[in-house]
Amino acid sequence: MSVSVEQIRRSVEAQSQFVTRLRNEIAHVIIGQQYMVDRLLIGMLANGHVLLEGVPGLAKTTAVKTLAQVIDCQFSRIQFTPDLLPADLIGTLIYSPKDGEFTTKKGPVFGNVILADEINRAPAKVQSALLEAMQERQVTIGDRTFPLPEPFMVLATQNPIEQEGTYPLPEAQVDRFMLKLKITYPSKAEEREIMDRVDLLHEAEVRPVVRREDIVKAREVVNQIYVDDKAKNYIVDIVQATRHPEAFGLKINHLIEYGASPRATIYLQQAARALAFLQGEGNVFPNDVKQVAMDVLRHRVIVTYEAEAEDCTSEDVIRQILDTVPVP
Repeated sequence: MSVSVEQIRRSVEAQSQFVTRLRNEIAHVIIGQQYMVDRLLIGMLANGHVLLEGVPGLAKTTAVKTLAQVIDCQFSRIQFTPDLLPADLIGTLIYSPKDGEFTTKKGPVFGNVILADEINRAPAKVQSALLEAMQERQVTIGDRTFPLPEPFMVLATQNPIEQEGTYPLPEAQVDRFMLKLKITYPSKAEEREIMDRVDLLHEAEVRPVVRREDIVKAREVVNQIYVDDKAKNYIVDIVQATRHPEAFGLKINHLIEYGASPRATIYLQQAARALAFLQGEGNVFPNDVKQVAMDVLRHRVIVTYEAEAEDCTSEDVIRQILDTVPVP
């Protein structure tokens, strides 16, 4: 290795100065929900997209808006509705009778932080338009292809699919998200603090404390964080266990329809690096991998009808795998 772990750690220390400022500024608006805030920061640092799922009223949209406000960047909010069209998202060509030419009108997807609010309320064609932009980092309008700005990050919110009037995201499309977060209710103490602090007449104000350039530089340092062979093998073992659980002594083949894709292996390593960055470390520990594994895998492991009949979710399967696969 050309750069030592100690040198990487010093780079992490230098480039992660803004993390405390970010957290403190976000805390002016978001009370509690530390898990959600940390995972949003992991997605931002790992150059990945994040899907937040939870019932209405858990500050999912507010958290994304606040994160965008504390970064000096271009923010776009897209409210997904059943009548939304792909052109409303990516843009379209407009004909000018005066000039006799078409001009390109770019859509709201041309931003740095994109809030796709209630993404599962729009039909599949619109979802596909956004998810294609997420994967390719570019958009084609007419016969021209436009690169999306850097950094580019999609933070999508959705209500649980049991809620009325929603279109579940296809599994292949959900796989484009690095992390899927399950947002839960606040604790009793947090809810009391929310009641005391929230003023419906005046929104809490936050200011930008990080520049786009800082995020790009931090991402470069995240990519340099050292992952040794033991941690890499642990990542591969976890993902392999979702496809061949019997090789690890797990008798859960009947519960798994499809295991995680190779994209999960890549994202698991990158998310673990981002977590190490947040903790000021220059290398990834196996516990870092274990901490982010559920968020990387919960939407990539598809369970069988038999599992659903037994009320067994993908999270239950992943917990068994994480409890069984030996930690190096």
